[in-house]
Amino acid sequence: MSIQTSSIIAGTMNWGVWGKSFNQAEIQQLIATCLEEKICSFDHADIYGGYTTEADFGKAWAAMNVDRESVQFITKCGIKYVCDKKEYGIKHYDYSKKYIISNVEDSLKNLKTEYIDVLLLHRPSPLMQTEVIADAITELKISGKIVHFGLSNFTPAQTDLIRKFTAVTYNQIQFSATHLQPMVNGELDYMQLHGIKPMAWNPLGSIYKEEVPQTIRLKELLKKLTLKYNLPEDILLLAWILKHPAQIKPVVGTTSVERIKTLQKLENFELDLEDWFAIWTESIGTKIP
Repeated sequence: MSIQTSSIIAGTMNWGVWGKSFNQAEIQQLIATCLEEKICSFDHADIYGGYTTEADFGKAWAAMNVDRESVQFITKCGIKYVCDKKEYGIKHYDYSKKYIISNVEDSLKNLKTEYIDVLLLHRPSPLMQTEVIADAITELKISGKIVHFGLSNFTPAQTDLIRKFTAVTYNQIQFSATHLQPMVNGELDYMQLHGIKPMAWNPLGSIYKEEVPQTIRLKELLKKLTLKYNLPEDILLLAWILKHPAQIKPVVGTTSVERIKTLQKLENFELDLEDWFAIWTESIGTKIP
């Protein structure tokens, strides 16, 4: 079985109690709006909402009449998160075979599905044993419980450790106009070289979260670009990511139906070359290297 995720991925982290605490009807409305706008990939993690958001999504999904093969479910595992539902002493990572498999089985139950399209290891652990991880992934693939396997927040060297024993198809990384490191430190080059598909979490970066010289410069530029293109700032920031040849898939975490609808403006739109470099220039605050 092969999959093709949508060019924009819907991030669900803020749909539950970590964000808007949407009820079943509201989650169904978000899912339906995403599908109407050709966003058919949904990003989860077992820990979202303190281990509750997957199940909230799954209940809403199960009540909808949507072909399962028309959507893709992405989820992550490996973090043991301290919350009311878990009695862990501290936050830590667990990549034992037993834990990976049990996490996937929990996600299948929560999401009301027979398979996960993409399973990601949430963050690298210094104690991970790559042979053990590969054994778990192989068993999950053979059983049909997962289709593809990938990583989240892994460096090229850490990815090579995993690739020594099992194929890696995706890596979900932090990338935006205010977080450029993967573009200049070789991470995106590495993924292109090895056929690993990047996803970008927090694709709008810190533009609307911080008032610092970097974001002030970018906002001034974006004011001009919104007039030039007659498009919202967030669309321009996403278009900046989509222009990169690594074919990065932004994970957009909006909880607004109206903002989801505006994402269709990205279709058949591409930033001019100089404007793309202008955003990079204003981000670093000097001429590009």
